[in-house]
Amino acid sequence: ANLKVLEKKTRKVFGDARNPLLVSVRSGAALSMPGMMDTILNLGLNRATLKGMVQATSDERFTYDAYRRFIQLFGKIALGIDEKKFDEILNDTKKKLGAVYDTDLDAKALKEICDKYLDVVKAETGAPFPEDPMIQLELAIEAVFRSWMGKRAVDYRREFKITPDMANGTAVNVCTMVFGNMGADSGTGVAFTRDPGTGENCLYGEYLINAQGEDVVAGIRTPKPIQEMQKEMPATYEELEKIKKVLEAHFREVQDFEFTIERGKLYMLQTRNGKMNAQAIVRSSVEMVEEALISKERAIMRLKPEDLEQLLHKRIDPNYKATAVAVGLPASPGAASGKAIFDADEAEEVGKSGQKVILVREETKPEDIHGFFASQGILTSRGGKTSHAAVVARGMGKPCVSGCEELRIDTKARVATIKNVRIKEGEFITIDGTKGEVYLGELPTVDPEVSGNLVKLLKWADRIRTIGVRANADTPEAAAKARQMGAEGIGLCRTERMFNAMDRLPIVREMILAETKEKRAEYIAKL
Repeated sequence: ANLKVLEKKTRKVFGDARNPLLVSVRSGAALSMPGMMDTILNLGLNRATLKGMVQATSDERFTYDAYRRFIQLFGKIALGIDEKKFDEILNDTKKKLGAVYDTDLDAKALKEICDKYLDVVKAETGAPFPEDPMIQLELAIEAVFRSWMGKRAVDYRREFKITPDMANGTAVNVCTMVFGNMGADSGTGVAFTRDPGTGENCLYGEYLINAQGEDVVAGIRTPKPIQEMQKEMPATYEELEKIKKVLEAHFREVQDFEFTIERGKLYMLQTRNGKMNAQAIVRSSVEMVEEALISKERAIMRLKPEDLEQLLHKRIDPNYKATAVAVGLPASPGAASGKAIFDADEAEEVGKSGQKVILVREETKPEDIHGFFASQGILTSRGGKTSHAAVVARGMGKPCVSGCEELRIDTKARVATIKNVRIKEGEFITIDGTKGEVYLGELPTVDPEVSGNLVKLLKWADRIRTIGVRANADTPEAAAKARQMGAEGIGLCRTERMFNAMDRLPIVREMILAETKEKRAEYIAKL
């Protein structure tokens, strides 16, 4: 019945050969889990509706581009085919034709790719690709429901302590398709109403011309900063600025939204509360209070206790002189060192052994989530600041450098190259997610200082709270640090820790073993 409503509103018919309605099938859980569940786009395409789409759009290249995307997504998600089978065909075709990007392929090349994709489906499943749109829809809905219990979704819920009473399953949303890959006046993007890395009150995001949404979030192509849209599509950018204010006024929260531009018209696809690092949460909380968007009480509750740990992000010691071997995009702040590992499974194993890891990938996929948990930081050669790697790393408070285009990874030889520099798997590297820089070796880091907006937010908390804060400190240095961080005193001091210092421990032993009071007093005096 609801499909009929969509048909009436769009004046298109699902499965019709002359005027086909295409839909996307998306997940929708109670709590946002970026990239952890599945989405299928362009559903409803088959050999019959392809002809109708070509006639309706007068664009054969666009139609076959949409079809090859649908076959790959449906094959991977609904039919369980290894995505590499499709990627190999696409990459081989691009290499053969000298194409750098997918957008360089013409209609003839895309048509050949579609035929090869269909052959893969038949070879892998033993059956032809389903032509009936209703069967496609049924299988897609089942697949999106299944993705709730997929490994990456389960791992994500476990890591972020999302319990069944918070979110116990997902809805499946069936939406009308709009297309960002219909030419130079079309595009797609992801944006935040404030910078998720700093909290600055400005549109922050990325977009691609002539692309679909998966291209941006999956990091398949490195997108443009959204500020460039002011020159390319000024009217659309102005509209986004207005929508930004409407979203924040309604949700009273920083929003992370996806949009598509189809032949110059802007469509908003979805919005959710934005994942930000702690620094951004603090700044946005203070500024949203000052802008009368939220109360001080709400500002305080936006900052979780574990977020405060993120504010203690280390940075590379400014007194240590080192030269970066590469520069990418500063996707998630902080500095981290670890062994360069090129595979998520290997990263998990190395991390379990207590070793520090930097996960190094061309682009990360939701399936790599277990590798994120085991890593100190993430480095990718493709993707932007709103790619899967960047969004998840920020949510975890882990440093990330994305879009480091000089980085080349040979997963078979287990080696990465940056210009003339070779990095073997297992060698130490350091990344600076604040500046987007990559260094060889393990660089020294320094702790941050508590100041500015955080002090202001904590003072608001002081006025509201009803309990006192005392530190657990065992040495004079720890006590001084606790006071510096805002503790009002020492609640527990285990003095034996001070006796364990290298210069004191022998004296303590002598004191315990002393045979007379005089000798014992002598050693106590030395302490």
